[in-house]
Amino acid sequence: MTPAINTVKKLGIPYLVHQYTHEPNHKSYGIEAAEKLGLPPEQIFKTLVIKLDNNQLVVAIIPVEDQLSMKLLAKSAGAKKATMADKNDVQKSTGYILGGVSPIGQKKRLQTFLHNSAQQLEHIYVSAGKRGLEIELSSQDLIKVTGGTFVDICQ
Repeated sequence: MTPAINTVKKLGIPYLVHQYTHEPNHKSYGIEAAEKLGLPPEQIFKTLVIKLDNNQLVVAIIPVEDQLSMKLLAKSAGAKKATMADKNDVQKSTGYILGGVSPIGQKKRLQTFLHNSAQQLEHIYVSAGKRGLEIELSSQDLIKVTGGTFVDICQ
């Protein structure tokens, strides 16, 4: 069990866990998940930790094939500038390693932004907190458990 799975279980949120064998040489964790689970990439969402110009860390959750717009994210977060967070800061604040960062069950709850395309899907898949492990749940439940908001943050 991971903190993400323990969190949804404790809150009584309906979920399914999907496991696959992670290949370390794959170029994209999210695309690998879609391929291995036989799912359309638009249903698999990646979790990115972003540093704002005020040094605050936030979470952006976007479809794996999309690109995050740093300008749109910064604007949504009320900042002027946003950059990818340092790997060490990500691990320290979330408790997860890169490629296995879940938006759920993080050590420190960060402000979270979920791309609005998730609203059109019955279920989405995000990392369950470990490479090769995905958790399936509704986007509304993901918003509930993370305290997040739906926004347009992709280029």
